[in-house]
Amino acid sequence: MSTVIAFIVIFGALVFFHELGHLIFAKRAGILCREFAIGFGPKVFSFKKDETVYTIRLLPIGGFVRMAGEDPEMVEIKPGYRIGLILDGNEEEVSKIILNNKEKYPEARIIEVEHADIEHDLVIKGYVEGEEEETLKVFKISPSAVLIEDGAETLIAPYDRQFASKTLGQRTMAIFAGPMMNFVLAFIVFVLIALLQGIPTNEPALGKLTPDGAAYEAGLKEGDIVHSVDGAEISSWSDVVEIIRQNPNEELEFSVDRNGEELTIPVTPKVQDVEGEKIGIIGVYSPMEKSPLKAITYGAKETYFWTKEIFIMLGKLVTGQFSIDALSGPVGIYVSTDTVAKSGIYYLMKWAGILSINLGIMNLLPIPALDGGRLMFFAVEAVRGKPIDRHKEGMVHFIGFALLMLLMLVVTWNDIQRFFL
Repeated sequence: MSTVIAFIVIFGALVFFHELGHLIFAKRAGILCREFAIGFGPKVFSFKKDETVYTIRLLPIGGFVRMAGEDPEMVEIKPGYRIGLILDGNEEEVSKIILNNKEKYPEARIIEVEHADIEHDLVIKGYVEGEEEETLKVFKISPSAVLIEDGAETLIAPYDRQFASKTLGQRTMAIFAGPMMNFVLAFIVFVLIALLQGIPTNEPALGKLTPDGAAYEAGLKEGDIVHSVDGAEISSWSDVVEIIRQNPNEELEFSVDRNGEELTIPVTPKVQDVEGEKIGIIGVYSPMEKSPLKAITYGAKETYFWTKEIFIMLGKLVTGQFSIDALSGPVGIYVSTDTVAKSGIYYLMKWAGILSINLGIMNLLPIPALDGGRLMFFAVEAVRGKPIDRHKEGMVHFIGFALLMLLMLVVTWNDIQRFFL
């Protein structure tokens, strides 16, 4: 159960921060954001705040921010339609447009539409039923008016609130902000680890001891300062590690300073197999220090290091040094989370940071349907001076999404075979 909770929390945090980046910068650009969703598929939970519906959906395979103008916006109100209009308190602007079940709104004015534009001019022209003189009337629509269909209200999206109306820079930032927030989240996680656990130092002192380690069994204690091991002078923690690694199952004499007292303690490193190599371990962590300034530096270094490592792995995948079988989907990530969770909260936090960087990088790849694919189209637009045809771009993203779903199925099946069959 703890693994399930850990997986949900980590997955939720990664997707939440990613989509939050999209949401913040889209709203800053004045784009109407209709929905902020974690997951796909049927809604499990939802609530509305201001213009946006916040939802949790059933399938934990991502999330999205539905921005006005990215999908076909509204039902078209054509000439001849009979609709109901409810005006605001000053009778100046239309606040509600009722498309059906008009009998439920006795206060509405029923009109036969002659012309309607709810995106640019924001006007409806038509003939009001029940008036003796058939006069074409013009009604101005409020930019915050709602369409009502089957009792459900949907905010209209004037063109200046739609994604496509914004500058190339604003649209680029609204899309780029998602992956960017994943790097920000990773940085924050690594800084928190440094603040809470401390930062490894290279001082020749012992950090925490594991209860089943050789150091604990021999009588060494946290804080012991190591002067020499088997007669070899020690000047750093790296020296201690190197000697221990090279002497598995061999007794070593540790000369240590414990609160001003010189002690000599024999320790026999236990044997551990690492990728076919036998190395010695004694169950001691490196010494730690806590410093807010160094924590920020540590967070930046860790973010850079894991970004570089993931790009190296991607390069190996592209050059064929790794096969598709090396990829992991939700099932593989769940199993890995279970393994990491057993090692402690700080390992789990670090795993979350690495996954966040991974998500950010994957979304920046120039693959249709991902953020990187959309940014690629923006780059083409910047070069040619005008956007790609929306229908053609939409088709490319649709095909890309279908292929990604197929890849997800293949990777998930490989994970199931690898871990459960």
